[in-house]
Amino acid sequence: MTLRAAIDSGLGLSRSLAIYYGRPARQRALERFYAGLLGRGDLAFDIGAHVGNRSRAMRAAGARVVAVEPQAPFAGFLRRTLPRDVALVTAAVGPKETRGALSVSRRHPTVSSLRSDFADAVGDRPGFEHVRWDAAQQVAVTTLDALIAEHGTPRLIKIDVEGFEAEVLAGLSRTVPLIAVEYLPALPDAARAALDRIAALGPYAFNLVTGEDGAFAWDDWRDDAAVRRWLDGLAPDDGPGDIYARLPG
Repeated sequence: MTLRAAIDSGLGLSRSLAIYYGRPARQRALERFYAGLLGRGDLAFDIGAHVGNRSRAMRAAGARVVAVEPQAPFAGFLRRTLPRDVALVTAAVGPKETRGALSVSRRHPTVSSLRSDFADAVGDRPGFEHVRWDAAQQVAVTTLDALIAEHGTPRLIKIDVEGFEAEVLAGLSRTVPLIAVEYLPALPDAARAALDRIAALGPYAFNLVTGEDGAFAWDDWRDDAAVRRWLDGLAPDDGPGDIYARLPG
């Protein structure tokens, strides 16, 4: 790695740490949110763990956590800083076990993606105008089924992988009680594809979390048609968030 690339990677890591740990009140709200979803001893998968704020919030709720992160600077950071009872898997997740090329933005690493057309798909849409994907990293790719075979069936799978959510879900062949997938207003079709896959898995009901609010947007759980109508109303410059899917009972 050149000196310039090393500096950019360091700036990207610092940027992510400031975004996700710069507001302690938001982290506490996230801990309270997960405490309402996870009980002590429940298993949770954090797919796309990045700097580990979600993994730490899940653990604070009493869950056993598997954090999955392929990006080298972030996997190294997690290895050094996560509590030892959090299992770290240095890999990406996809429809099959293989190797893949991760498109990396060194200065904006939150939008690095295994989706080969991600840069072209978001282009110069709001929020991505100044992002450049200036590196590629070869990564191991595992599947949700393989993670379940090794660690057990989770209560919650959280997936934040920049437009690759449906492909991650393609590697899951069974239902789990809770699934959370990121939506990006710049890529509504990616969210719709993830909804298609979740609906094929089982009779899920849905709710939303906008941004990093740490609270559900709706007072009730609704069908996927309601989520699709809501997605249709998003503007390209709206912020991202998460779609939560819950099995009945």
